[in-house]
Amino acid sequence: MSASIDFAAASFTRTDDVDVTVAEQEIDAMHDEIERLDATILAAVERRNEVARTVGLAQAAQGRSASNVREMSALQRFGDLGQEGRTLGMLLLRMGRGRIGQ
Repeated sequence: MSASIDFAAASFTRTDDVDVTVAEQEIDAMHDEIERLDATILAAVERRNEVARTVGLAQAAQGRSASNVREMSALQRFGDLGQEGRTLGMLLLRMGRGRIGQ
């Protein structure tokens, strides 16, 4: 079951003409979507960690260090989400280095 909801047009205030059954169904559908998104995010983070560790090992074998330019670029992308996004980016970089999440 998949539901498409226009969040820009949605109103989350309670009014007397709201059909609570429909609202509950929409909330359930959104919870289901959040669970699917969480699974997708977790799989992507696991894959990112694998790739980052492989790159790190390959660079170390060649006597190269991590690219600060690439890391700063990644942090800028996540920074588009604000301070919490930057924090998320830092956590992903640390996880990719094998420093957390083991």
